[in-house]
Amino acid sequence: MAEADPKSSDSTPRGSRTSYSAPALEKGFDVLELLATVPDGLTISEIAGRLRLSISQIFRMIIVMERRGWLYKEPGTDRYRVSYKMLDLAYRATPARELGHVATPIMYSLSRTAEQSCHLVVQHETQGLVVQRQESPARSGFAVRLGTKVNLMTSSSGHVLLAFCDPDRVKETLSKVSWPAGLTKAELNDILSKVRERGYETMPSPRTAGVRDVSFPVFGVDGRVAAALTVPFLTRIDGSQKSNYDELKDLLRKAAADVSSGLGYSYEPADSELE
Repeated sequence: MAEADPKSSDSTPRGSRTSYSAPALEKGFDVLELLATVPDGLTISEIAGRLRLSISQIFRMIIVMERRGWLYKEPGTDRYRVSYKMLDLAYRATPARELGHVATPIMYSLSRTAEQSCHLVVQHETQGLVVQRQESPARSGFAVRLGTKVNLMTSSSGHVLLAFCDPDRVKETLSKVSWPAGLTKAELNDILSKVRERGYETMPSPRTAGVRDVSFPVFGVDGRVAAALTVPFLTRIDGSQKSNYDELKDLLRKAAADVSSGLGYSYEPADSELE
């Protein structure tokens, strides 16, 4: 097949999809995306079966991906997993690097003071993504795994990201998502309006009973929301936690403001007290 004339791409509208094809590259992406859903890994024959390809079609590709460090073969087995190279590259190539550099010591201090875990969520396409986490130093606690995907419309972090995001981006995002049952656009707009008014979101965890999520926005130097700093708050029945719910909100608000300041945002605290 003749290669497309590079000059012809000048007339292609920005952001539109082309019909260009690179079969080998696409197979490589298929392998990575498949293995990302299987933490225990797969053998070459299992990979081929799930992708409906022959072993000969992907054998050399997988060997090269292993040699380049994208795949990791478990010692003593024939199972391949995605390596940490993907996480490292994504971290270094996106704003998450600066965000993590600034937020890490602040999140560590927050978790030590409150004895609660915390995590940072950024928007990735139509979902939230946990890019930084800090576990509680307490003997027991609750924490969200790094890389966890978060529903923007049903989570505390998601509400913060949408509430303080550029309206055009919110409109574009909501046009691409699958709406959860029982939630209307009017209801979501009302939720986001209240989040903007009070400056944070708090709600029972949509995933775990007994956990109440609290999220505050983190802003970048450009004034746009960069992330949501969230604490899945646990109230211990023996009353042994260092901070109660109201104290935790104050600590979290200050931590989010400190991260924002570290990113270059000129933070001006609201005159009204937290509810």
